[in-house]
Amino acid sequence: MLFIIIAAILGAGCAIAFDLYIPAFLSSYAAIVIIAAFDSVMGAYRSLLADRFDAWVFVSGFFGNSVLAALMVLVGKRIDLDLYVAVLVVFTYRIFSNFSFIRRFYLKKLKKKLKKC
Repeated sequence: MLFIIIAAILGAGCAIAFDLYIPAFLSSYAAIVIIAAFDSVMGAYRSLLADRFDAWVFVSGFFGNSVLAALMVLVGKRIDLDLYVAVLVVFTYRIFSNFSFIRRFYLKKLKKKLKKC
């Protein structure tokens, strides 16, 4: 878990420190890959809280989801269909679903702590 937090902080720091330029034709790919990667991180944190975390599943999901999402955007551009919107909706739904699980987990924990007092 600590590794994920450190990696996120380092990644954000590098993005801020180095003035990265993403060409306009790659912006939809970059956005979808970032959303897919964030979905994998949220899913990993959820599984960590549920005591089901597996590093192999996380790594394969992280890269697999990112590559698959980018390929779907590529296919959509080739057939002149905005598939990135569908991919964005699915990953956003999964992110909020994972967030709601995490939120309920900590609220339940807080509720137990308050009952003890």
